[in-house]
Amino acid sequence: MIKDHQAFIGIGSNLGDRAQNTRDAIRLLDDHPQIQVITLSHFYETEPLTLKGEKQNWYLNCVLKIKTTLNAIRLFQIMQDVENLLGRQRQQKWGPRTIDLDLLFFDGDILRTKSLIIPHPELHFRRFVLEPLAEIAPNFVHPIKGICIKDLLKILKDNKKVSPLFKFHISHSSEGILKSPLNERL
Repeated sequence: MIKDHQAFIGIGSNLGDRAQNTRDAIRLLDDHPQIQVITLSHFYETEPLTLKGEKQNWYLNCVLKIKTTLNAIRLFQIMQDVENLLGRQRQQKWGPRTIDLDLLFFDGDILRTKSLIIPHPELHFRRFVLEPLAEIAPNFVHPIKGICIKDLLKILKDNKKVSPLFKFHISHSSEGILKSPLNERL
């Protein structure tokens, strides 16, 4: 019997058409026969996180909740394939990017390999992840911290700016996965 897994994926873009990059990533993930997007947070405009304070464009971020029959490693590989397809260049850590896909949680699993750590090791330090995650899964409990997302957000010390911009409706019809945004602000 094939088991359905639940995963949360963070998406970010700060190069090119950020909204289109993000929508394309969501569509490509949902188009995979073993991945279905269940819930999507608002799109948030977020202050960039940099290593040495270098100048970067602000990000567009969101978080997806998906259902998948893939295991965590295979899902991560597909996420990297989507990044590559959308022109992701891995030139510098925390550098600007057309698209960034992070596997935040996979069920309640804890996993450490050379290429993948679940839960994402930095998510509890990042407002641009916790704000959208708290919107769609406030009571999900971090499997290592033992604290739900809404409470992690309350104790967060990160003061980077994070502003909700707009929300899409999820639709698995002939119109595609994303219907028009409720409030166009980009």
